[in-house]
Amino acid sequence: MIALIARELRIAWSGGGLLLPVAFFLLVATLFPFAIGPDAALLARIGGGVAWAAALLAALLPIERLVAHDVDTGVVDQLVVRGWSETSIAVAKTIGHWLGFAPAVMLAAALSAALLGIDGTTLIALEVGLLLGTPGLAALGVATAALVAGLRGGGAVAGLVMLPLALPLVIFGAGGIEGGAGALKLLAATSLLLCVGGPIVAGAALRIART
Repeated sequence: MIALIARELRIAWSGGGLLLPVAFFLLVATLFPFAIGPDAALLARIGGGVAWAAALLAALLPIERLVAHDVDTGVVDQLVVRGWSETSIAVAKTIGHWLGFAPAVMLAAALSAALLGIDGTTLIALEVGLLLGTPGLAALGVATAALVAGLRGGGAVAGLVMLPLALPLVIFGAGGIEGGAGALKLLAATSLLLCVGGPIVAGAALRIART
């Protein structure tokens, strides 16, 4: 399991997984004030929501390479022959995907706080929310990637599938910045549900993709 997680993490980092979320996050944080205007109070109110939307899109960036390549090249078949279940492969991919983008997103959120007018207290709430919510985003990303593996234009379809399902995480994550412990509990519960259900769905999708 550790070797497979390390493989996923190595692939993520070699594909820009460590730098792309930071660059994307900072680009959003830089451009957004130009679109909204110089109103610092308005930026402070919506900065957390912008950060969560950027985190969702950062989780979506590498989705095409998460599963489809391993299915096409027979890596999944080889792992199954060696005794791995499809669900355990999905668990390893989920952990690797989370390690590949979540720390970078949390770092980028801290770097972009000044650009979005986020103060220290709000930043702490945002970071706690990202820590709780990004595992759910990772599980949802892997499940979505497995569902669209083998489809032509799978990346575009993945966005259409994942974005609506991720809305509860974004809503509770943004709400947790001002809503306190109640919203964070809902965020944690939703993330936990996705972490449990995501690998099961991904495993079933991998079994179908292999046939």
